[in-house]
Amino acid sequence: MLHKENRLSTNHMRQRSGAINRSAIALLGIAAVAGGGYAWWTMGDEQEARRAANEPMLHTVENGPFDHVVLEQGEIESSSNNEVKCEVKGRGGSGTPILSVVPEGTLVKKGDVLCQLDSSALEQEAKNQRIVVSNAESAVISAEAGVNKAIIARQEYLDGTFLTERKTILSEIAVAQQTLRKAELSLESAERLAAKGTLKPLQIEAEQFAVQNAKNTLESAEGRLKVLDELTKAKMLVQFDADIETTRAKLESDKSTLSEEKEKLQEIQAQIAACKIVAPADGQVVYANKFSGRGGGEFIVEAGALVREQQTIFLLPDPTRMQVKAKINESRISLIRDGMPVKIRVNAVENELLGRVVKVNKYAEPGNWWGSNVKEYATFIQIMNPPETIRTGMTAEVRIFVEQIEDVIQLPVHAVYETKRHHFVLVQEGTRYATREIEIGATNDKFVTVKSGVKADESVVLDPRNHLEKMEIPEIREEDDRSRLVALSNEPLPNKGPVVAGGPGAVAGALGAPAGSSAAAGNGAAGRSGGAGGGGMSADAIAGMIMQRMDTNSDGKLSKEEVAGEERMKNAFAEYDTNQDGSVDSKELAVVMKKRMASMGAGGPSAGGPGAGPPGAGGPGAGGRGPSAGGTAN
Repeated sequence: MLHKENRLSTNHMRQRSGAINRSAIALLGIAAVAGGGYAWWTMGDEQEARRAANEPMLHTVENGPFDHVVLEQGEIESSSNNEVKCEVKGRGGSGTPILSVVPEGTLVKKGDVLCQLDSSALEQEAKNQRIVVSNAESAVISAEAGVNKAIIARQEYLDGTFLTERKTILSEIAVAQQTLRKAELSLESAERLAAKGTLKPLQIEAEQFAVQNAKNTLESAEGRLKVLDELTKAKMLVQFDADIETTRAKLESDKSTLSEEKEKLQEIQAQIAACKIVAPADGQVVYANKFSGRGGGEFIVEAGALVREQQTIFLLPDPTRMQVKAKINESRISLIRDGMPVKIRVNAVENELLGRVVKVNKYAEPGNWWGSNVKEYATFIQIMNPPETIRTGMTAEVRIFVEQIEDVIQLPVHAVYETKRHHFVLVQEGTRYATREIEIGATNDKFVTVKSGVKADESVVLDPRNHLEKMEIPEIREEDDRSRLVALSNEPLPNKGPVVAGGPGAVAGALGAPAGSSAAAGNGAAGRSGGAGGGGMSADAIAGMIMQRMDTNSDGKLSKEEVAGEERMKNAFAEYDTNQDGSVDSKELAVVMKKRMASMGAGGPSAGGPGAGPPGAGGPGAGGRGPSAGGTAN
C-alpha cells in the first residue's frame, strides 16, 4: 500500500514537472515571438527613420517683398553737442587739476556748476600781480609829477628868470647910456676949456677915455641883451621842452606798463573765474573721455585729472537731434549711400525708430592693436523724431535697407545648386522631382530672388546637394559657359554710384578677386550671380551693374565726366562708344563685355567649378574651383 502511494506520488511529481517544462517552453516561445516582433517593429522604425531621413526637405516658393539689409550695431549720440572746454591756460607745461566734478548723466540747467578746477596757483599769482600793479601805479604818479614839474620850469623861466635877466640888462643899458652921455658932455666941456688953455692935454685924454669906456659898457649890455633874446632864451626853451617831452614819454611808458599789468591781473582773475566751469545750456552731462588705441585711458574726467587748455571736458548733447554712429565693415561700406532708409532698434524704446543715412566717412576708423587688419568706416544715421527715453551712449541695432523690391519671387539660398555659373533648383512635381535652371536676381545672406524658372507656391528642395541622385543636370557646353564668363581682368567695376544687391562680393567675384580678400568677401552675399567667384552673370548684367554704379545723373548713359575717375575706362572710352556719339549706354557696354569675355575663354580666374556653393552662401569664394573659390561643394 505504501509502495503504491509512493508510486502515485512519483507519477504526480513527474506530471507536475512535465507541466512546468511545457509551461517554460511555452513562455520561451512567447518571449521569442515577442522578441522577434519587437525586433521587427524596431527594425521597421529604423527603416522608416532612414527613409524619412533621406526624404528631401521642401520649401514653398514665396512671392513677396524682398529687402537687402545691412545689419550693424551702433552707439547713439547727438549730432549737435555743446562742447564745454577748459579755458584755463596751462602753467609750466602741465594742465590744471580737477578738484570736483558732477556725476556723468546729471541733468543740469544753464549756469549750473559742472566742474571746479584747482585755482590756488592762480590766486597766488594774482596776489603777486596786485603788488606789481601798485608799483606801476606809483611810477605813473611820479611820471605825472615830472611832467608837471617840467612844464612849470619852462613857465618859470619865461615869466621869471628870462624877464628878470632882460630887465637887468636893460637897466645896465640905460645906466651905460646915461654914463656915456655924461662922459660926452664932460669931454665937450673939457675940449672948450682946453681951447681956452685952461686944461691940460692929459685931462682931455682922461675925458676921452671915460667916453670910450661908457661906449664899451653900453655895447656890452646891448650885446648881452641880444644874446639873451636870440640865443639863451631859445636854448633854455629847447631844454625845457625836451624835459617836458621826456617826462611825458616816461609817463606814457609807465601808463602802458600799468595798463599791461592791470590786464594781466584781470586775465589772472578771469582764469580764476574760469576754474569754475558752468553749463552753457540745459542738457545732460556726458564726460568727454578719450581712450588710446591700446584700450587705456588718455583722458578720464575725474578728480585729480589734469586738463589742458581748450580740451573738451563735457558734452551737453541736444536731445532733439540724435543720431547713431555705426561702424561698417570695409566689405560692405560700398553698399551704403547717403539717404538710405534705416530701421533702428533700441532696448529703451519699445517700437522701432526710423532713420536715414546722412554721412558715410571716406576714411577708416583708427584700429586697435589687438584688432584685425579689417577696416571699419563710421556711418552716421539720423534718428527721425527721437523719443525722450533715448540717451547718448545707448547701443542701437541699425538695419540699413540697401535695396527694397515690392513684389518678387524668392527662395532660400541653400535651395540653389550652382555649377559652371548656371543655377538649378530641384522642384517637386507630384511624386517626382524635376531639375530646373533658374535666372537669379538680387540676393542677400538668406534669400535669392528669381527672375525665371520657378513660380510662387511651388515646392523646392532645400538641400539639393544631399539629393544629387534626383537631379538631372544638363551637359553645359564650353561655349555656353564662356558666354557667361564675367571675369574681365582689365575692367574693374567702379566703386561709386548706386549699388545693386550683392555688394562688393558680387563685383569682386566678377573680377576674380583673390580668395579671402575683403573685396571677394562681400557681405556674405555674392551678388546677382550668387556663388563665390562671381560666376553666373551675363555681359548684360555686368553692363547693368556698371551703369548703376557710374551713371550718377541717372540718364541711362555714361559721359566722359562720369568715367573720369576710372583710369582704365576713361582710356578705353572710345572703344565703348561704338556709335561715336560722345556717350556710352548699357547696350554698348554689353557688346564690348561680350567681346572681352569671348576673347578670354571659359574657366577664367573667377569661374566657379562644378558644384559650387549656392548664391550668397559661404562668404567669399564659396564653391567653385578658381582662385576666388573656396573649394568644391560636390
